[in-house]
This record gives sequence, C-alpha cells and structure tokens, in this order.
Amino acid sequence: MRIAEPTVERLVQYHRLLEQLSSEGRKVVSSQEIGQMLSLKASQVRKDLSYFGEIGKRGVGYHVDRLFEHISGILASPKKWPIALVGVGRLGEALLGHRAFRSEKFDIQALFDVDPEKVGTNVMGIPCFHMDTAAEEIRRLGIQVIILTAPSSVAQLCVDTLTAAGGIRGILNFSPVSIVTPPDVLVYSVDISVELEKLLFYLKGREE
Repeated sequence: MRIAEPTVERLVQYHRLLEQLSSEGRKVVSSQEIGQMLSLKASQVRKDLSYFGEIGKRGVGYHVDRLFEHISGILASPKKWPIALVGVGRLGEALLGHRAFRSEKFDIQALFDVDPEKVGTNVMGIPCFHMDTAAEEIRRLGIQVIILTAPSSVAQLCVDTLTAAGGIRGILNFSPVSIVTPPDVLVYSVDISVELEKLLFYLKGREE
C-alpha cells in the first residue's frame, strides 16, 4: 500500500499524541478532540484513521490504548535500521542528544567527521571515524541510512563517498543544500530555514 507523505506525517503526530494521552490515563478520545489538539479538521482525522480500517465507534470515539497499538503496528519497522551520522558539529551533537533519536527502530552505530578532536573518540557513546575511512566503515557495519549534517560546502562530496560504498538506502539531509544521489537512494531533506520562511509567510498573510 502506497501512503501519501502528508498522511504518514499525520500518523506520526497521532502516535505521539496518543502516547501522551495514554500516559495521562486517558481512555477515550474523539476525532474532534484529536483535531483540536493537532490543529486538524475532525473529518481529516477520521479519513486518515479509516484508511487503515474501522477502529473507532460513532458517538463514542477511539479507545486510546487500542488506537495507539494500531498505529504502532502501522508505523512499525520490519527491522532495526543501522544508521550513521555525518558531520558532528553543533547540529549533529544536538540531534544526538535529542530523545527522538533514541528508538527501537534504528541504531546510530557510527559518526563521521574530519575534526581531529572528535575522530577516534566516542561522542555520546558512539564511535567517531574519519571521513577518509567512511566507505570501509559503512561496509563493515552494514550502514543503510545516513543522517547528513555536514556543511553545505562538503555535503555532496560526503554523499558521493558514502553512496559509492554501496548499501545506502536512505539519507535524511539536514544540510542546507540540495544533494544528488543514485536513483535507488531515498532522500528526505529537512531545511529549517525554509520551514521558518514558510511560517513567516503565513503569519504575514494573517496580518494582512
């Protein structure tokens, strides 16, 4: 089943919200309440959730724990993905320290950088290797996913080196530059400056 990207993003939002509601002891929640808490239309919530089977009752709502388990199953990974982070600067270290990057779905096994003060050390318990050995380590560890936080000036060079090693399936790109990859490598880019520009654009529209 091919699921549109916005739907997947909303599923992740539902999952986080339900986890929070469950921890608060909430038993039942309606599509209206979910919509209000996530700034979505109730009709959109119902459409998204019915897409994966009828799991709510009209006039009653959704059982929080049951819906949480249902969405957990949809989002569940078939395996634990081996990941490497490239570029251990301020952003890279911030991501490593974020609890969202500690998950049963993936394991950050290696870091790559060129800073002699970081290479050969462990950063937050993860070994840091020099980029010159990246291809070798990628193959040795079976890395399949890359988190790219390298400076824009070297981002493409890093990507070329890593993908040439073989085995890379996906890249989460935080570098503020477009990158080119082989056709079998899936890329998702997260450009914080673009998201901020979008927010300011919509805020301007509201004021006008």
